[in-house]
Amino acid sequence: MHAPSRRTVLLGAASLASPALIGEARAATFAAYVQGLWPQASAAGISRATFDRAFAGVQPNPRVIELSQRQPEFRKTLGDYVDLRTSNKRVTNGRAAFSEHRATFAAVESRFGVPGETVCSIWGNETAYGTFRGDHYVIQAMATLAHAGRRSAFFQSELIAALRILQAGDIAPQAMMGSWAGAMGYVQFMPSSFLRFAVDFTGDGRRDIWNSVPDAMGSAANYLRRNGWTPGVPWGFEVHAPGLPGNRASRQSISAWAANGVARVGGGPMSGGAPATLWKPAGEGGPHLLLTSNFNVIKRYNNADSYALAVGHLGDRIKGAGRFSKPWPPGEGGLVHAEREEIQRRLNQLGFDLGDPDGILGDKSKAAVRQMQSRFGMPATGEADRAFLERLRRG
Repeated sequence: MHAPSRRTVLLGAASLASPALIGEARAATFAAYVQGLWPQASAAGISRATFDRAFAGVQPNPRVIELSQRQPEFRKTLGDYVDLRTSNKRVTNGRAAFSEHRATFAAVESRFGVPGETVCSIWGNETAYGTFRGDHYVIQAMATLAHAGRRSAFFQSELIAALRILQAGDIAPQAMMGSWAGAMGYVQFMPSSFLRFAVDFTGDGRRDIWNSVPDAMGSAANYLRRNGWTPGVPWGFEVHAPGLPGNRASRQSISAWAANGVARVGGGPMSGGAPATLWKPAGEGGPHLLLTSNFNVIKRYNNADSYALAVGHLGDRIKGAGRFSKPWPPGEGGLVHAEREEIQRRLNQLGFDLGDPDGILGDKSKAAVRQMQSRFGMPATGEADRAFLERLRRG
C-alpha cells in the first residue's frame, strides 16, 4: 500500500479542523496582509487615519471569492445579448431617465462632445440607470481578492487606488460601495479609472459617481472623449449592403461606401469623410452595420463587440429609433428573440412567475416549458421550439 502523499495528509488534517479554527487562521493571515499594505499605502500618500478608517472591522468576504469563481450558466448569442440589453423596458426606462436629466445630458454633451443618449446608454447598460450599483464595500472586496492570490497584483493596485479616493475625500468609506470586482457607482468605474477620468461636474469639490447623476454622466463622457471619441461622428448605423463583404477588413470614408452602393436604412445621410468599416455580424441575413472609430472607443469601456453594439443601439433607441430592420437569425429552438419573449409572456399569463420577458430561456423558463409540455402531452424536454409556441397560441 502506498504511503499517503503530503497533499493527502494536509487535506486530511484540514478536514479535522473545525470551521471556526479555519476561519480564525484565514482572518489572521488577512490581518497580516492588511498591515503589510501600510508601507505601500503610505508611499501613495495615504494617511494613517485614512488607512485605519478604511480597514476598521474589515474581514475577508467569502462571498466575493465565490462570485469571482462563478461561471455564467449559459452564453448568449450576439443577437440575444443585444436584444436583452436594448429591450423595450430598458428603452422605456432610458427615455424616462434621459427626459428627467435632459439638462444634465445637454451640458455633458456640450462640454465633452459625446451624445447624451450614448452616455445615458452606458448608464443603462452598466447599472440599469442606477438600480443595480453593487452592495459590496469596495475596500473589503479588493482586499479579499488581493489576499486570495488570484490576480493579486491587479487587485492590490486597485485597492491602493481606492484608498487614494478616500484620502481625497470624494466619498466616505462606508459609502464606497460597488460590485464584487470593485466597479463603482452609476457608471461602474474601477478605482484606477476613477482617478484618471472622474470629474466634479457639479463643482461641489467632490467627484461623486455614487450619488450624483451629473458627476457620473460627466465622468463617463470624459472617459470616452479622452479615449478618442470624435465629436459629430456616430458610432455607426444600419445600412443596406447586399453582396459586399462584411468582415470589417476594408476601411473607407462614409462617402466612399455610398459610392459603392451602400445605403443607410431609413434613408439617412451617407456623407462625410469619417472612415468606416462594414460589419455583418450575423451574416447576410442579419443586420448590416457601418462602424466608425467611435465604435472602438466604446470598446475601451468594455472590450467586447457585443457591448459596444448594445451601447450604440440602445443610445439610438433612447433617441427615438426602432429596432434593427433585419432581425437576428433564429437561435434556441429555431425561434427568433421576439418569439421567445412571446413564450415567456404567455407562460406568465398561465400563472408562471418568470419576471419581465427578456427572450432568454433560463432555468425558470425551461422548468415552466417542461411543465406545460407535460400538460400538452408533448415530450417534456424543457426546450421550447416552434411546435411548442404554436401549441401555446392555441391555448
